[in-house]
Amino acid sequence: MDDNDRDAGRAARPKRADARRNEKALLEAAAAVFVTSGVEAPIRDIAAKAGVGTATIYRHFPTRADLIVAVYRHQVEALAEAGPALRATSETPHAALGRWIDLFVDFLVTKHGLAAVLQSDDPCFDPLHSYFLDRLLPVCTQLLDAAAAAGEIRTGQDAYELMRGVGSLCAGAGTDPRYDTRHLVELLIAGLRRAH
Repeated sequence: MDDNDRDAGRAARPKRADARRNEKALLEAAAAVFVTSGVEAPIRDIAAKAGVGTATIYRHFPTRADLIVAVYRHQVEALAEAGPALRATSETPHAALGRWIDLFVDFLVTKHGLAAVLQSDDPCFDPLHSYFLDRLLPVCTQLLDAAAAAGEIRTGQDAYELMRGVGSLCAGAGTDPRYDTRHLVELLIAGLRRAH
């Protein structure tokens, strides 16, 4: 067995439950720090928030780019998993759609510095946009389809257009205190309703 075979065996082996919990805690701490301080926040701040040493972070994520990609993927996964959960627990499909879009807004407006990173020349970030669309478009489509099937919204709504529209409204958020992203998104979602 050569080194490549051993490395492949290690890569294929699933992580222990405690290792998965530790990694999840690190990702959640990093995400929280990114919200307040941006993606260039010192690693020591993330370590302090997670209650670990910086060496632990570097053991899991050898570079800042690795950490940024992992946080992004973790948050996309949480958003993707929220769709079916909201469909199962919400009073109506339209309510599930509204709650999911609210989570989507949270995701978009808390990405301080991530947009610039994603537009960088670093090739490790190239697949993230496709990953985002591959994971979230089907979830949004299912929520729209369920609301349309229930007769709550007009049929034929396009998930990509809706997500782009919400993204554009979120892009306007900034230092203007009169610009209320959530209110504008609520108006957009209310506008999907069928006239009775």
